[in-house]
Amino acid sequence: MKKSRQIFLSLMLAAATVMPMAAMTQASAATSEDLNVDARAALDKLYRINPTAAVIGHKAKAILVFPNIVKAGLIFGGAYGEGELLKGPEIAGYYNSVTASWGFQAGVQSYGYVVFLMSNKAASYLNRSDGWEIGVGPTVVVVDEGVARNLSSSTLKDDAYAFIFSQEGLMAGISIEGTKITHIHPNN
Repeated sequence: MKKSRQIFLSLMLAAATVMPMAAMTQASAATSEDLNVDARAALDKLYRINPTAAVIGHKAKAILVFPNIVKAGLIFGGAYGEGELLKGPEIAGYYNSVTASWGFQAGVQSYGYVVFLMSNKAASYLNRSDGWEIGVGPTVVVVDEGVARNLSSSTLKDDAYAFIFSQEGLMAGISIEGTKITHIHPNN
């Protein structure tokens, strides 16, 4: 009985290690052209499904768009995706989003998220820091349906607003708390 438990735990640990690495490898193959197309499509989709996001987007100083984050885990997990920073219609840089997690989790999922940076201070934080860990630095409000009902252009007071969308897969719940966003140079 003890030996079978050890084998089971070893298999779980191996699966937890391999699944996030496979997901991250698949997600990291984007070129700058792919990111440009995917980010614009994701932002347009978010604006169509959430009018509040469109209002906030027009007031934002910069917008971080991560069109496809892949998350996988079995006890230990990870999430990875690549996106871009927009300042008006211009692309101001490319970034990755990396999250590590542990706890009760099993499965694979994908989602996208957009962070609207509302002040010049929040937008410049990306350039001044060696990566931005959500939860440290500018204040980020994750906007769900309840928060969205109470937001308008006159109530925007926080540094950044994040919208999570297009969730698909077998895992429940998404959090971007603890996610690290770092500048990258995508494949050309």
